[in-house]
Amino acid sequence: MNAPRAAGVDTRAAIRATGLRKRYAGLLAVDGLDIEISSGEFFGLLGPNGSGKTTTLHMLATLIRPSAGSATVAGFDVVREPVSVRAAIGLVFQESALDRTLSVAENLRFAGLLHDLPLRVIGERQRELLELFGLADKRDQPVATLSGGMRRALDIVRGVLHEPRILFLDEPTIGLDLPNRRRIWRFIERLRARTGMTVLLTTHYLEEADGCDRVAFIRRGRLVESGAPRTWVERLGRHMLEVEGPDLDGLAAALEAKLGAGLREGDVAYFRCRDEDVAAIARLQAEMGSRASAWRIRRPNLNDVFLWVADGKDLG
Repeated sequence: MNAPRAAGVDTRAAIRATGLRKRYAGLLAVDGLDIEISSGEFFGLLGPNGSGKTTTLHMLATLIRPSAGSATVAGFDVVREPVSVRAAIGLVFQESALDRTLSVAENLRFAGLLHDLPLRVIGERQRELLELFGLADKRDQPVATLSGGMRRALDIVRGVLHEPRILFLDEPTIGLDLPNRRRIWRFIERLRARTGMTVLLTTHYLEEADGCDRVAFIRRGRLVESGAPRTWVERLGRHMLEVEGPDLDGLAAALEAKLGAGLREGDVAYFRCRDEDVAAIARLQAEMGSRASAWRIRRPNLNDVFLWVADGKDLG
């Protein structure tokens, strides 16, 4: 999914935070976060709801002020130089930034003028982007008349109209169907390849994070070490065993004695397995298969890593 970095991309840090902290009354939402993202990098920030992802993005985008620590975006301090930061970034957050009383074209014209784009450039990019997302025939319609998916696509268009140096994407494709999600990511790939744009993404569609150069998991406001998605999956293990059954507690306890601690998610128990465990798993299935309604061995993926980290387990 991710595009190759454009030739000659500046590898200096596009985003750097040190000891970043945000406290709301008695809640410590982000706790001493350190992060560095290179120019041109596609970086995924992942974690469960309430882990501090959106608060982190809001601090970096100058929408809220940090309680402590420091951060620079595009080389500008987020506290001392917020206007310069805002000029360098694009924002696509969970809450829509569109004015529903204005037409599609008026929303985009307003966004372009905020970034001092000439009207000619606004018109050219508007036509290109609306055509790309199948919205060309909606340009004169009020945003309030669009479907939820169309409004979400228009939020993406608005966020990239000025071709920002750094793009913040907070759950950018939530509510979109698969064809529109793919269309958006193809466009962002092309934009990254042409401009070397840095992208910071949060998402619950973890297949989208598979294409990141690096991902990091945030848990209770603290950053877990970052790495390439493939590296995270390899650390989890070679195989994943999934079991379901009416006596899942007893079944999981028996498997933990053989395979080590597993993970429960709803009515499914998960266990990490090595190559040398496969023969033992086959014997266990012969012994305990009658107690299971489902028994699957498969390769792990980033969703499994997400569950493991969110549960506070060490990947080893």
